[in-house]
Amino acid sequence: MWSETYEKILSRLDREPLCWVQVHATRGSVPREQGAWMAVFADEVLGTIGGGHLEWQAIAQAQQLLSQWRDAGDGVVSSHTQRYALGPSLGQCCGGALELQYSFFESGQRNLLKPLLPVPSDCVALFGAGHVGHALVRILRSLPYRVIWVDSRDAVFPAEEQIGVLCEHSDPVQAAVDELPAQTQVLIMSFSHAEDLEIVALCLKRQRERGDLPFVGLIGSKTKWATFSRRLRERGFTDEELAHITCPIGVPGITGKQPEVIAVAVAAQLLQQKQQTV
Repeated sequence: MWSETYEKILSRLDREPLCWVQVHATRGSVPREQGAWMAVFADEVLGTIGGGHLEWQAIAQAQQLLSQWRDAGDGVVSSHTQRYALGPSLGQCCGGALELQYSFFESGQRNLLKPLLPVPSDCVALFGAGHVGHALVRILRSLPYRVIWVDSRDAVFPAEEQIGVLCEHSDPVQAAVDELPAQTQVLIMSFSHAEDLEIVALCLKRQRERGDLPFVGLIGSKTKWATFSRRLRERGFTDEELAHITCPIGVPGITGKQPEVIAVAVAAQLLQQKQQTV
């Protein structure tokens, strides 16, 4: 839920102060990893450090500090670090310990907060800004992914900039393949079968040369893939290389054709593939 939540946090911070709570250090078994965070406003909490009694107590502490720092009115970032032993002090059976860092940001200090916003390292390149592409981006923006969204048509992207989504106009569209970051997961669903074929071919060529695209998925039917396979073999790609392409895409068993249903199935498949490579 990172990018949409960030936008909401920054928008509220333009108008009111917040207390940023982040897991600073951990030892043993704890609910969340180092870097996990939540933004505490006077009347709302965005993000989570793991739930349970720890989070309940941390929210209470953050709101108390928020009130104190806001009333001080010195206009600078204040911080406070507190250690929690989960077993003895909070009655949680995790048994580990962690440190939470509380930082105060006055309204209008979005540029000071931005460096603290964790940016996901995992990247998805989505070729195609049709109905499924738009539905998929809405889901991917709520997951720990950076999204590179590519289309040969410049006017199909949302008018407003979206945090965590890089909209890239590329003509020809397949030219963007060479510049993708290493270990990018690729999804191909352009408006044109001809474009899809060229993107697949460039992905296969890059995989042959660098081997750094762990997942390449193509939207379409088995019939579409049979046609693509024949044409790609004619270009010199082997069956072993073609086996790297996933088509159709989406976790099995979800049969709906609505863009939102397809998007959910594809996002789940990306998460499965990511987990398999860990």
